[in-house]
Amino acid sequence: MSKSEPIIAAGAVPWRVINGKLQVLVVYRKQHRDVSIPKGKVDPGETLPHTAVREIFEETGLKVNLGPSLGSVHYIQSSNGKPKIVHYWAAEVDPVAEAKSKFVSNDEIFALEWLSAKKAIAALTYEHDRELVDDVRSLWKSGSMNTFPLIIARHGKATAHEQWEGLDSLRPLAAQGMQQARDIAGGLAAFGPTAIISSPAIRCLQTIAPLSYKLGMEIRESGKISQDKWTKEGDRVVDFVAARLRKAVPVVMCSHGPVIPQIVSEIIAQTGGVVTDDARRAASLGTGDFAIFHIAKTERGFRLVSIETHTAP
Repeated sequence: MSKSEPIIAAGAVPWRVINGKLQVLVVYRKQHRDVSIPKGKVDPGETLPHTAVREIFEETGLKVNLGPSLGSVHYIQSSNGKPKIVHYWAAEVDPVAEAKSKFVSNDEIFALEWLSAKKAIAALTYEHDRELVDDVRSLWKSGSMNTFPLIIARHGKATAHEQWEGLDSLRPLAAQGMQQARDIAGGLAAFGPTAIISSPAIRCLQTIAPLSYKLGMEIRESGKISQDKWTKEGDRVVDFVAARLRKAVPVVMCSHGPVIPQIVSEIIAQTGGVVTDDARRAASLGTGDFAIFHIAKTERGFRLVSIETHTAP
């Protein structure tokens, strides 16, 4: 890596609420002699969300599911002068995950400490970390932290039409698509899906199979997000999205290029969102890419909090 190429990393701000008070987790690092937010470099074949949950587990022993994105931080490392970009999420820590943590002080992380947002901001060494905690505090105060994700994945690269003589619904993934399917499984799992729904097309089922295996979760097929059942009106998608919102649980949905813009449009329409650049990117996913819609359930209905998209490595 040349000096000008940025190091890419990912992490998260672990948080919890105790007696109605927000707390965040900070780490004390031996090597750098600082107080910071857990993070680490992307490994080959990982998506950014995958890196974030892996690093949180390696540094704190906590298994977390990612919540809303906190964006990215750009800075120059003082140790080597290289630019670094770190992507962050908020990640709620539930009591079960905390009880299972087997953190032991080590050569990298000396200690962990739960602090109020105010105390964490005072303790953290770096300004960008302090800004992250302030962002988390703002999200929590606005009721935008308790969200559930609707995750849309487009199937991986499929065998070319001219190389396939059977039904289009039986057209399988190409070798590149199979690799994409393996590479995105960790990123999809990072948001804690409790259901997996797929178009019945073989290329969609194959794309989502590694996630199904990783989570030990069955795939439910739905013709409502099938390309074979696609119509310009999108009436099937309207009911499909409404059902996902009513259930209000994290779900992965694997579908096709023509259908995904309709799903995105309906999510925005049914959550009071607006069409932004993030929404446009989510509606035009490439093969093997996925988008996450973070949605808050309120007394007045559903509110779209944020949208993020990720590309297969």
